[in-house]
Amino acid sequence: MKKAIVVFASGTGSNFKNIVEKIKIYNLDAEVVLLVSNNSNCNAVTFAKKNNIKTFIYNSKKYPNDFNQDILLKKIKQYEIDLIILAGYMKKISKNLIKNYKNKILNIHPSLLPKYGGKGFYGMKVHEAVYANKDKKTGATVHFVDEDYDTGPILIQKEINLKLDEKPSKISGKVLELEHEIYFKSVRLFCEDKILWKNNKPLIKEWKVEKSIN
Repeated sequence: MKKAIVVFASGTGSNFKNIVEKIKIYNLDAEVVLLVSNNSNCNAVTFAKKNNIKTFIYNSKKYPNDFNQDILLKKIKQYEIDLIILAGYMKKISKNLIKNYKNKILNIHPSLLPKYGGKGFYGMKVHEAVYANKDKKTGATVHFVDEDYDTGPILIQKEINLKLDEKPSKISGKVLELEHEIYFKSVRLFCEDKILWKNNKPLIKEWKVEKSIN
């Protein structure tokens, strides 16, 4: 049965675009049925409209009293979704939403969590910290979302080596390529029912072998 996906994005939406395109390329039995954004003018919204993906603009200006995101939850439930993907979404997801979609919300972070994770670490801020600390490696992490920033169970984490004195902009480009690779892989695993849970850790079913990614 085709998996229904909702994507949350606030900016360029490069991971959103990559996932939509690869769903088609790999003929994945899934469909992005809705884009949620707090920014009606972002590139992610433009892409969604061009590709006939429905959009829902949700922010505090339009819904100032929806503190528990009840309106957002009601909207999402109309689509009977299987998976929520956070793709550069710059707002915190409510406990209410997380409770209703436990182990069904994925996020990607541009570091090797738990390093450079948590509130205030996002985008170029992460890469600038990697550069400032002269790290020899960095990477990206796909994890399920819990009630705190970047602390949910890790599904896939992949690292890359850095050359001496690579600038934050260069690091950003290399990590973004990695994000595109492992985020779609994670979505594909979910949609093909290759993930199971044991002791609050996601395991990947690989043929007849259960393999932990942590």
